[in-house]
Amino acid sequence: MGELKTEPMLGAYMAESDHDIALQDTDRIHGRSALVKNVEAASSLAGAICSTLGPKGLDKMLVESDGTATVTNDGVTVLETAQVEHPTARLLIDASSSQDRAARDGTTTTVILVAEFLQNALELVRMGVHPSIIVNGYSMALEESLAEIERVAEEADDSMKSQVVSTSLQGKSDRALCKLLAGLAITAADLLAEEEGGDDIERLRVKRLQVKQGSVLETSLVNGLMLLKSRVDKATSDKSEGGLVAIIDGGLESKKLEINASIEVDSPGILQGFHDRKIEYVNKRVENLKSLGVELLIVRDGISDEAVSLLTKAGITAYRRFERKDMELLSNITGAKLVRDPLYVSADDIGSYSRRFEENIADVRHTLIEGSDGGGMTLVVRGSSPAVREEAVRVFDDAIGVAHRMNLRPGVLPGGGAIQSHLARHLRAHSLNQTGREQLAIDAYASALESIPRILAENSGRDPVDVILALSAEQQELGPWIGLDLGHGKNQDMKEAGILDPLFVVRHALSGSTEAAISVLRIDDVLWAKTDPSTPDWKDDEESED
Repeated sequence: MGELKTEPMLGAYMAESDHDIALQDTDRIHGRSALVKNVEAASSLAGAICSTLGPKGLDKMLVESDGTATVTNDGVTVLETAQVEHPTARLLIDASSSQDRAARDGTTTTVILVAEFLQNALELVRMGVHPSIIVNGYSMALEESLAEIERVAEEADDSMKSQVVSTSLQGKSDRALCKLLAGLAITAADLLAEEEGGDDIERLRVKRLQVKQGSVLETSLVNGLMLLKSRVDKATSDKSEGGLVAIIDGGLESKKLEINASIEVDSPGILQGFHDRKIEYVNKRVENLKSLGVELLIVRDGISDEAVSLLTKAGITAYRRFERKDMELLSNITGAKLVRDPLYVSADDIGSYSRRFEENIADVRHTLIEGSDGGGMTLVVRGSSPAVREEAVRVFDDAIGVAHRMNLRPGVLPGGGAIQSHLARHLRAHSLNQTGREQLAIDAYASALESIPRILAENSGRDPVDVILALSAEQQELGPWIGLDLGHGKNQDMKEAGILDPLFVVRHALSGSTEAAISVLRIDDVLWAKTDPSTPDWKDDEESED
């Protein structure tokens, strides 16, 4: 009997001892302490950006190591710039970045919701509710929320699409600039509506070109590809009304000797022979382009002096040193294929363009090439400083991202915290149908959603408690489209006020924030290695063996 009792105890002791030895160089936080630390990290991160939410949100100044500063209202820009080491905080930043890639809006909302979900979950854990129960409740709440927003959503017409884009830019920059960039973004998105390429097409088909001269309010959108380039040979024309174009994913230069190669010259004829072969090598390629009727040549790398002369004689205008992304955009708008060697360009590889001309912008030569296939544009961003121009580019990126997705998925929801307030009321009523402790988790989820109208009210200087109570009461009477009109300081129908949120932004923010919160809630152990990883000194090991 004694032996039977002793052996399991001894085995358990040995296992525990081994476990302790395995973790002797590791800092460990487990159980509720791990959740507390994770919630603290999430709350700190959300607290850093919650003041940027909404049209009355404040800006953040981001100071680089070299002293340069950027002023922005964009939540994801703030988060991605910040030096954050805590793994939970990094998880929230990743969730925000995912929201930005997928929807181009709702990044701040996502982080705030994750933090609120976790904070409310922590309160339930302290009440004795197991994290697994909370995870189940949150999953149920998300499912019901996604179903409810589909019921509330309406399909947007053209005027509503414009209002959606304007709403997404509220508070991100100067009102006049936001209005200008919203209009340009809608125009660009409409031109790309029939193009194939998925959600990222607006990044691929619209080039962003920054110009030092002029005011940021002089920013414009031009059809075609504008480049900080001028033709190789000034003897060729600086403008054309169209023609055939070839794009070379390489250079147009004669072959060079290998670095370690050497030649022995014993007569002048040998040097002349080398020169003749160089000319012949280049001439074959130029003649091939000429035979195909090529009028415009775009080259990624260099063009030799011999090639420049031959191209000019052949009536071909050439440009060199192109960036890869510019070549791909030009390929899309002209139909030309990228070919490595000019000698192997065929008729199927040739594209066409409708117009080309050069002009001086800020005393620098620029070239505009318009494609015959359309679908390519350049946003010419002006401004007095790089910081101003970069912020304009960020605002435009958000605007065209939302505008393009609205053309693909035109569902809209009420903005101004209306949909979050409605979902909170709906979930509380829905939770009454649950018999288990999941009811508490659904209520906690609902309370977290109310953080959005609460923070919107706080950022506008209004009392958050009064705002939430009044908003809930008016929605109870007038429906879910009643929200906060912060510009006029009152609650009203968001459709009439033109304050609208895209359905895909709200859906992705809810899904992304819930998934991130659940991921954190599933963590019950955080292990921190005390020693930094290092590269073994194999040389010393070998020497010691000798």
